[in-house]
Amino acid sequence: MEKQTHSFQAEVKQILHLVTHSLYSNKEIFLRELVSNASDACDKLRFEALDNAALFEDTPNLEVRVSFDADARTVTISDNGIGMSADEAIAHLGTIAKSGTREFMAKLEGDQKKDANLIGQFGVGFYSGFIVADRITVETRRAGLKAEEGVRWSSEGTGDYEVETITKPGRGTDVILHLREGEEEFLKTWRLKSVISKYSDHISLPILMRKEEWDAEKSEQVLKDEWESVNKASALWARSKSEVSQEEYDNFYKQISYDTEAPLAHTHNRVEGRSEYTQLLYIPAKAPFDLWNRDKRGGVKLYVKRVFIMDDAEALMPVYLRFVKGVIDSADLPLNVSRELLQESRDVKAIREGSTKRVLSMLEALADSEDAAERAKYASFWKDFGAVLKEGIGEDHQNQERLAKLLRFASTHADEGVSFADYVSRMKEGQEAIYYITADTLAAAKNSPQLEIFRKKGIEVLLLTDRVDEWMLSHLFEFEGKSLQSVAKGAVDLGKLQDEEEKKKAEEAAESFKPVLERLKASLKDRAKDVRVTTRLVDSPACIVVEEGDMSGHLARLLKQAGQAAPASLPTLEINAEHALVKKLERAERFDDLAHVLFDQAVLAEGGHLDDPAAYVRRINAMLLV
Repeated sequence: MEKQTHSFQAEVKQILHLVTHSLYSNKEIFLRELVSNASDACDKLRFEALDNAALFEDTPNLEVRVSFDADARTVTISDNGIGMSADEAIAHLGTIAKSGTREFMAKLEGDQKKDANLIGQFGVGFYSGFIVADRITVETRRAGLKAEEGVRWSSEGTGDYEVETITKPGRGTDVILHLREGEEEFLKTWRLKSVISKYSDHISLPILMRKEEWDAEKSEQVLKDEWESVNKASALWARSKSEVSQEEYDNFYKQISYDTEAPLAHTHNRVEGRSEYTQLLYIPAKAPFDLWNRDKRGGVKLYVKRVFIMDDAEALMPVYLRFVKGVIDSADLPLNVSRELLQESRDVKAIREGSTKRVLSMLEALADSEDAAERAKYASFWKDFGAVLKEGIGEDHQNQERLAKLLRFASTHADEGVSFADYVSRMKEGQEAIYYITADTLAAAKNSPQLEIFRKKGIEVLLLTDRVDEWMLSHLFEFEGKSLQSVAKGAVDLGKLQDEEEKKKAEEAAESFKPVLERLKASLKDRAKDVRVTTRLVDSPACIVVEEGDMSGHLARLLKQAGQAAPASLPTLEINAEHALVKKLERAERFDDLAHVLFDQAVLAEGGHLDDPAAYVRRINAMLLV
């Protein structure tokens, strides 16, 4: 066939124009796409050769070769796969029959950053070569055809391409990129190797490059005629668990996460059923600096049939597990899958649910292990990631019960590591609720006056000090039938734990103290919703509480710190009628001052801030002078 000139399909012209003039980020993606195409061509030959072994000709070993010629300014990606006939070259390289092409162009023509990663997502990988090349030559021969039936296809990425017949002894395809000015970085062995290592390391075929050695006489690196494999040619996650050592698992984690420390734990599984995929997931030993950035992309890499698709497939893992690193390799997703398609795919939903459960199972195994070292690992995990895991209580209702079992707290019995199950196992006979208190710090929680009656009766109280705790508690109301009850909300009700004599004594105190309560309510009318005698105080004269359903003082402070307005509500002041300072109220000359001092002290003890600290100081000074 004499050299013929053909015009590109209209959509190809548009894509070539956009690729040539618009794409500017992540140019290296072209090598991933062309190596992936070469690998696919070898897979197709392997499949067709099942019925016709003669297609292997005299080279049964399939491989991909990457080379460059610095003088000619070319990079060549070669394979000995199925190859193309003249008609196939015109059909495959001159037209696009892929779905999603229109969406691809809309992305590039929009206001978004022009990202070369879009190439891979929409299945127009061959044309990515024009990101770095001003001309591409393809020399190919289909397996089974004569050497004289080879084809040369070439184009400068404009409106036309040329096709002619050539003699090509070996089957397969050579894609020769003639690099444009400014793309000299791809004429270096180390650069090409680094891109192959990043994107194509786990392609099952060997990817070969010529060896490079230092020539002392020339004082430069020199290419040898010997070829060497530059990829491992075996996806670690695709191997059997019994074939992979712990050191290999750890090294792979460090490679994908850029972490210097070994991971805390990993899980490696092949899932079959409605969706078929392999997962290799890791939990880091230490929290990253950007852990609290909820907009941060996830740490899970997505592969489809061992072809790298995207680095941060956040759709594969819920936000509260954003610290998880690893790889998920799907056998069902299309190679041109995009972030938008990931959000809508049923297969992705199944992968997300399965991977979430697998991570939770890994954490449960650490938390519930009989091995002290494994439990210590979970304690270490909780210190770094526990507050993020709590987000899942409100975000993942499907797994809320499992997450609740993984939670750990400080309590009046221990400074850390208390689970709900531990708490329930230590509950007093007749105790019906799990008691907790929220505060800014552990010291503030421990010393809160609201705990006095609980401490006196030996009732354990959970001490919650993470900023996320208040939000979490708005979604978690019970654990295994035991309701969660704040000790700082409503009138304290210990139920069966409070004997009749105590109740009778409290009622009598409230009755005899009525005149003082009325005066206190009048003095504090602008600051307190109500004033009442309490049964929760033992050593302190007063404390601040809020009614059930009202916002706690701790949450109100958090909102204020975040620049948000908290709903306006007044707290209730509870006083200890047995305390000497309270008894002094009945005969105090400066009743109003003492009433405000009691209220201010209760606010401070609860961890709050005074609206008028100077007034508090003046009242204290005046009373000290009496």
